[in-house]
Amino acid sequence: MSGKSDKNGQPPSLFENMELFGLESHGDGEKTPREEEKSLADAAGTPLTVKEGLTGRGPLRDFYDENFRQYSAYVICSRAIPAVEDGLKPVQRRIMHSLWEKDDGRYTKVANIVGHAMQYHPHGDASIGDAICVLANKLWGEGKGYLIDGQGNYGSLYTGMPHAATRYIECRLTDLARHEVFNKKTTSFVPNYDGRKEEPVYLPAKIPLLLMLGADGIAVGLSTAILPHNFIELLEAEIALLQKKPFKLYPDFQLGGIMDVSDYQDGLGKVKVRARIEKEDKNRLVITELPWGETTDSIAASIEDAIKKKKVGVRKLHDLTSDQVRIELELATGVSQEKAITTLYAFTTCEKSLSSRPIVLESGRPKLMRVSEILEHNVARLTELTKRELEIRLGELDDLFHARTLDRIFIEERIYKRIENEKTYEGVQKTVMEGFKPFLKELRRAVTAEDVERLLKLQIRRISQFDIDKNREEIEGIQKEEAEVRDNLAHLRAFVVKYLKGLVKQYAKKYPRVTEVRTTPFQEVDVRAITASELTIKWDRENHYVGSGLRNGDELFKCSSLDELILIWKDGRFRKVQPEEKIFVDKDLLAVVRYNQEKDRETREFTCVYEEGGYGFSYVKRFRFGGLIRNKDYHLAPEKPKSKILFLQEGCPDTLYVKYKPAKNQRINQQYFLLKEQVKRTGTGGAEERQDVVPVRAAGAKGKQLTTKPIARISSAKCAWWDDKATPSKGVLD
Repeated sequence: MSGKSDKNGQPPSLFENMELFGLESHGDGEKTPREEEKSLADAAGTPLTVKEGLTGRGPLRDFYDENFRQYSAYVICSRAIPAVEDGLKPVQRRIMHSLWEKDDGRYTKVANIVGHAMQYHPHGDASIGDAICVLANKLWGEGKGYLIDGQGNYGSLYTGMPHAATRYIECRLTDLARHEVFNKKTTSFVPNYDGRKEEPVYLPAKIPLLLMLGADGIAVGLSTAILPHNFIELLEAEIALLQKKPFKLYPDFQLGGIMDVSDYQDGLGKVKVRARIEKEDKNRLVITELPWGETTDSIAASIEDAIKKKKVGVRKLHDLTSDQVRIELELATGVSQEKAITTLYAFTTCEKSLSSRPIVLESGRPKLMRVSEILEHNVARLTELTKRELEIRLGELDDLFHARTLDRIFIEERIYKRIENEKTYEGVQKTVMEGFKPFLKELRRAVTAEDVERLLKLQIRRISQFDIDKNREEIEGIQKEEAEVRDNLAHLRAFVVKYLKGLVKQYAKKYPRVTEVRTTPFQEVDVRAITASELTIKWDRENHYVGSGLRNGDELFKCSSLDELILIWKDGRFRKVQPEEKIFVDKDLLAVVRYNQEKDRETREFTCVYEEGGYGFSYVKRFRFGGLIRNKDYHLAPEKPKSKILFLQEGCPDTLYVKYKPAKNQRINQQYFLLKEQVKRTGTGGAEERQDVVPVRAAGAKGKQLTTKPIARISSAKCAWWDDKATPSKGVLD
């Protein structure tokens, strides 16, 4: 990845410019365009201006780029994103290393661990203390933690209560962490930030910590979200990988709940999680498990808010949570349990979506990896660590065999007796070396000065009490173990599978799955159907108010809080508003329309007749309201003085009946207008079909001219004022 400008001469992107979080390197010695310009400017003695620097043409921009690069690399690699090698962020790795250094099996004050960890993590005690409590709260099943065993008030995942001060709580490593996460022999170390200590590059974790714990972090330009998984299922998936069998992995959350994984694809996508709501009595529901990321306080607050808005049929709420979640809900009179559960999922945080985007550091570089890819990496690392452990053990056994063989020969052949007359150390060493020459065939390697030094330090008591038979048994045991280790190395895959099966057997009861998995989607909740009659809209014509909270007034219709209202005034103005308890509308309001923009904008139509101010001509039009901006005024009639709406109706009537105002010498006093004409169908059958005369247009469009005469009355049906005895006159639309 190059740090040069692209072929269009544009500055490189962040990741291109960062050489993926390393400084720009140009092995061929070629300068970047910015470096070239800077050199030319320096040579000419005319440094680039601030404006030029800000536009990517000078040293100022280079200065910002380099500092931003370093800051980005620091946040991404040293703070926010976990490493796939051991599954930990730097602060977690340093905490675990500190716990291991101070581990003696007893509880230690968290404040003590915080202080020790600050030798490796120079970012303040608060972040370290919080991270310890997060790790200690990774509880599963019977409250068993994965890595840290806490004692004291660590807060509550259920209620969201914070942990106590670090001086009051204690912790220690769990057996799982002690045995499966640490091994000094296979750990690489680097100097810490001040060079006084050494810290591990990665912990030699043999378990898939990243997927067990989950992770989330926000860095510069990217973020990660990895959902936690069940430990036992991860081990079984690793076994399946080694045996080349198919497997499926789904998240598992400490808080339990019910999970829809239909949109979750190998770590990408999202899951929907619902609280577990149980029916207890006829009029009572009990929440016993929560969606991941929620607390009893947040759930209770969302339910209380929904109760105030009359969206759920719950009368009272009692939070009785202690060591188990229990939120009791008393239902309102006449509300069924099924409907109450449906509305709780629809209008509260009893259901939520969790997105997953696993970005991890692989060899120090950010990478988007699927869950199966992370697990493959874990299996490869487990195999590598196991191989290294076996090879190290084989070397230790070889050293032990060599030492025990030397001991036997040294004592059994009384080589120690030959050094009694030697007066110099060099003479002693030479005598011992000479004494071993006849027995070199029994040895696997040559005798070294270090071997002689060790033999010379043998105590007289050990020499005098040396048991030759016991020595032979020990050597035979060493040889037997060597054969086992070599066999394990020869059948490494089978040995790793056996190791994983042992872990499954040991920890299966401790860490059961707690979240119920559903591979079929949750039944969609039709929120509008549930809330269709949630609000009753009234119109108080006397006091000029419209709303759902009015005591007096004419009831217009029932609607959902998700619906909107269109208020139409006599002068042609109209406005889309949200249904509220009380809206002042003044005395000129003409109509109130319930409106669902998503559904109605393309299907629902209206017909209106308006009189244009100034001329007195009347027009008819069919229209749809379409997409409207809330609380913005629009116009059905031209925005002129004395413009007014004469007729408004949903749909399109077949006929309009019009009565004109009396005028001198006026021969036609009433007319009817056909908006849908009868037209013969051209084709077989000769049946008639309706054809619209007035096309559907936008609400603000001009209509077809209906008449130039002033209209007294207009209707879509014959009314009492219509004279049937008069000669009918059919009007024509222009």
